[in-house]
Amino acid sequence: MFSPDLISEARIGCGMEIASKKRLLETLAELLAKDHPRIQAETVFERLLERERLGSTGLGHGIALPHARLKDVTQVLGAFVQTSKGVDYDAADGEPVDLAFALLVPEEANEEHLQLLAHLASLFSKAGIRSRLREAASAADLLEVLKSD
Repeated sequence: MFSPDLISEARIGCGMEIASKKRLLETLAELLAKDHPRIQAETVFERLLERERLGSTGLGHGIALPHARLKDVTQVLGAFVQTSKGVDYDAADGEPVDLAFALLVPEEANEEHLQLLAHLASLFSKAGIRSRLREAASAADLLEVLKSD
Protein backbone atom coordinates (compact mmCIF):
# COMPACT_ATOMS: atom_id res chain seq x y z
CA MET A 1 0.00 0.00 0.00
CA PHE A 2 2.88 2.41 0.72
CA SER A 3 4.61 4.01 -2.22
CA PRO A 4 8.41 3.70 -1.92
CA ASP A 5 8.70 7.48 -1.40
CA LEU A 6 6.07 7.75 1.35
CA ILE A 7 8.41 7.17 4.27
CA SER A 8 12.10 6.48 4.79
CA GLU A 9 14.46 5.99 7.74
CA ALA A 10 15.40 9.68 7.46
CA ARG A 11 11.81 10.64 8.35
CA ILE A 12 11.52 8.34 11.37
CA GLY A 13 12.28 9.23 14.98
CA CYS A 14 12.88 6.34 17.39
CA GLY A 15 12.70 6.51 21.20
CA MET A 16 12.41 10.29 21.19
CA GLU A 17 11.94 12.21 24.43
CA ILE A 18 9.01 14.50 23.72
CA ALA A 19 6.95 16.09 26.48
CA SER A 20 3.98 17.69 24.71
CA LYS A 21 1.61 17.41 21.78
CA LYS A 22 2.99 20.69 20.40
CA ARG A 23 6.57 19.40 20.48
CA LEU A 24 5.45 16.11 18.88
CA LEU A 25 3.84 18.02 16.01
CA GLU A 26 6.93 20.24 15.66
CA THR A 27 9.15 17.13 15.48
CA LEU A 28 6.93 15.54 12.84
CA ALA A 29 6.95 18.81 10.85
CA GLU A 30 10.75 18.90 10.97
CA LEU A 31 10.96 15.31 9.73
CA LEU A 32 8.46 15.98 6.92
CA ALA A 33 10.36 19.08 5.75
CA LYS A 34 13.74 17.34 5.92
CA ASP A 35 15.43 17.09 2.51
CA HIS A 36 12.57 18.90 0.78
CA PRO A 37 13.78 22.31 -0.43
CA ARG A 38 10.33 23.85 -1.01
CA ILE A 39 8.86 22.87 2.35
CA GLN A 40 9.47 24.82 5.56
CA ALA A 41 9.05 22.99 8.89
CA GLU A 42 7.30 26.02 10.39
CA THR A 43 4.65 25.99 7.62
CA VAL A 44 4.10 22.26 8.03
CA PHE A 45 3.73 22.68 11.79
CA GLU A 46 1.14 25.46 11.28
CA ARG A 47 -0.87 23.24 8.91
CA LEU A 48 -0.74 20.26 11.30
CA LEU A 49 -1.86 22.53 14.14
CA GLU A 50 -4.73 23.94 12.03
CA ARG A 51 -5.93 20.40 11.37
CA GLU A 52 -5.73 19.52 15.08
CA ARG A 53 -7.95 22.51 15.89
CA LEU A 54 -10.71 20.85 13.84
CA GLY A 55 -10.49 17.80 16.09
CA SER A 56 -7.83 15.57 17.55
CA THR A 57 -6.16 13.10 15.20
CA GLY A 58 -5.52 10.81 18.16
CA LEU A 59 -6.94 7.44 17.11
CA GLY A 60 -6.74 5.80 20.52
CA HIS A 61 -4.47 3.04 21.81
CA GLY A 62 -1.57 5.54 21.93
CA ILE A 63 -1.68 6.29 18.18
CA ALA A 64 -2.00 9.65 16.40
CA LEU A 65 -2.35 10.26 12.69
CA PRO A 66 -1.85 14.00 12.15
CA HIS A 67 -2.18 15.14 8.56
CA ALA A 68 -2.35 18.31 6.49
CA ARG A 69 -2.58 19.59 2.94
CA LEU A 70 0.19 21.75 1.51
CA LYS A 71 0.38 23.38 -1.92
CA ASP A 72 4.14 22.81 -2.32
CA VAL A 73 3.75 19.04 -1.98
CA THR A 74 3.37 17.04 -5.19
CA GLN A 75 3.18 13.58 -3.63
CA VAL A 76 2.18 12.27 -0.22
CA LEU A 77 4.98 12.40 2.37
CA GLY A 78 5.02 10.57 5.68
CA ALA A 79 6.97 10.79 8.92
CA PHE A 80 6.79 8.59 12.01
CA VAL A 81 7.79 9.14 15.63
CA GLN A 82 8.02 6.66 18.47
CA THR A 83 8.32 8.44 21.82
CA SER A 84 9.97 7.07 24.94
CA LYS A 85 6.79 7.86 26.89
CA GLY A 86 3.38 9.02 25.79
CA VAL A 87 2.22 12.63 25.55
CA ASP A 88 -1.22 14.04 26.30
CA TYR A 89 -2.81 14.31 22.86
CA ASP A 90 -6.53 14.78 23.55
CA ALA A 91 -7.26 11.39 22.00
CA ALA A 92 -10.85 10.16 22.24
CA ASP A 93 -9.86 7.35 24.63
CA GLY A 94 -7.79 9.71 26.79
CA GLU A 95 -4.65 7.57 26.44
CA PRO A 96 -1.31 9.32 25.90
CA VAL A 97 0.17 9.04 22.41
CA ASP A 98 3.57 7.38 21.94
CA LEU A 99 3.30 6.48 18.23
CA ALA A 100 2.51 9.13 15.60
CA PHE A 101 2.43 8.88 11.81
CA ALA A 102 2.11 12.25 10.06
CA LEU A 103 1.06 12.74 6.47
CA LEU A 104 1.55 15.72 4.21
CA VAL A 105 -0.62 15.60 1.11
CA PRO A 106 -1.00 17.80 -1.98
CA GLU A 107 -3.70 20.48 -1.74
CA GLU A 108 -5.72 18.75 -4.43
CA ALA A 109 -5.47 15.38 -2.66
CA ASN A 110 -8.36 13.09 -3.34
CA GLU A 111 -9.69 9.59 -2.72
CA GLU A 112 -6.16 8.16 -2.76
CA HIS A 113 -5.24 10.24 0.30
CA LEU A 114 -8.39 9.11 2.13
CA GLN A 115 -7.59 5.49 1.30
CA LEU A 116 -4.07 5.91 2.72
CA LEU A 117 -5.49 7.39 5.95
CA ALA A 118 -7.92 4.48 6.18
CA HIS A 119 -5.10 1.98 5.54
CA LEU A 120 -2.96 3.53 8.28
CA ALA A 121 -5.88 3.59 10.73
CA SER A 122 -6.49 -0.08 9.97
CA LEU A 123 -2.80 -0.92 10.37
CA PHE A 124 -2.62 0.82 13.74
CA SER A 125 -5.82 -0.86 14.95
CA LYS A 126 -3.87 -4.14 15.13
CA ALA A 127 -2.51 -4.76 18.63
CA GLY A 128 0.38 -6.83 17.24
CA ILE A 129 1.56 -4.00 14.98
CA ARG A 130 1.34 -1.47 17.82
CA SER A 131 3.32 -3.82 20.06
CA ARG A 132 6.03 -4.34 17.43
CA LEU A 133 6.29 -0.58 16.86
CA ARG A 134 6.71 0.02 20.58
CA GLU A 135 9.39 -2.68 20.84
CA ALA A 136 11.38 -1.48 17.81
CA ALA A 137 14.83 -0.17 18.76
CA SER A 138 15.83 1.71 15.59
CA ALA A 139 14.42 3.67 12.67
CA ALA A 140 15.22 0.69 10.43
CA ASP A 141 13.20 -1.63 12.70
CA LEU A 142 10.28 0.81 12.72
CA LEU A 143 10.34 1.11 8.94
CA GLU A 144 10.34 -2.66 8.59
CA VAL A 145 7.23 -2.95 10.80
CA LEU A 146 5.45 -0.12 8.98
CA LYS A 147 6.07 -1.72 5.60
CA SER A 148 5.34 -5.27 6.77
CA ASP A 149 1.58 -5.13 6.42
